[in-house]
Amino acid sequence: MKYAIDLHIHSCLSPCGDMDMTPNNIVNMAILKGLDIISVTDHNTTYNLPAINKVALDSGIMLIPGIEVQTKEEVHMLCYFRSIDSALDFGNLIYSKLPNIKSNKDIFGEQVIMDCKDNIIGETDKLLLSSSDISISNVVNLANEFGGVSIPAHIDRNSYSIISNLGFIPPDLDIKAAEISRNMDFDTFKKAFPYIKYLRLIKSSDAHYLWDIFERESFIQLDELTMTNVLNYIKGKS
Repeated sequence: MKYAIDLHIHSCLSPCGDMDMTPNNIVNMAILKGLDIISVTDHNTTYNLPAINKVALDSGIMLIPGIEVQTKEEVHMLCYFRSIDSALDFGNLIYSKLPNIKSNKDIFGEQVIMDCKDNIIGETDKLLLSSSDISISNVVNLANEFGGVSIPAHIDRNSYSIISNLGFIPPDLDIKAAEISRNMDFDTFKKAFPYIKYLRLIKSSDAHYLWDIFERESFIQLDELTMTNVLNYIKGKS
């Protein structure tokens, strides 16, 4: 069965995310747009996932706990997990590997943590747009150790992508999928980069504003809608 997805959404915790990207607004907009599965993947942190998960559970939409890690190579990697606890533990590790650069909200934007009622309950001190002191391969391996999976984000872009920064995808990198941007055609991209033909390409919005969240335009095929099946799809096991 086909399920509509958007596996790359930012909340207001990401400094580049709009302040309207609250837990309730994200979930309700995803429902209005007819999505079945979403993932909120804030930059280098997972602190808004508990609130978003509570809203998603109450609303009947599936949330895959996620994070977008900026590696030491300045490459963005999306990581997805089976549980909120695993995602939080992984997120704490990533946050600890960020440099001690204090965020300036007047320059970079706010980094606020919310509860399930969209109340601000805190904020993060470190600048979340920094690169962590973890390599691409280590992010992939660590995500696996935490029971999750990691894939390169927006590999078709000219910045913060594995292809733009490295010039290629290392053949020994333990990935079976990668993300491309909303306007990129699958066949066109595979013709331009034939060495990625073995990868399962997943299209997501990278939404920083509510209106950017996908409609029913990107799908995955699953026998049954379960967290395990979604992660197995990303791992190339289904």
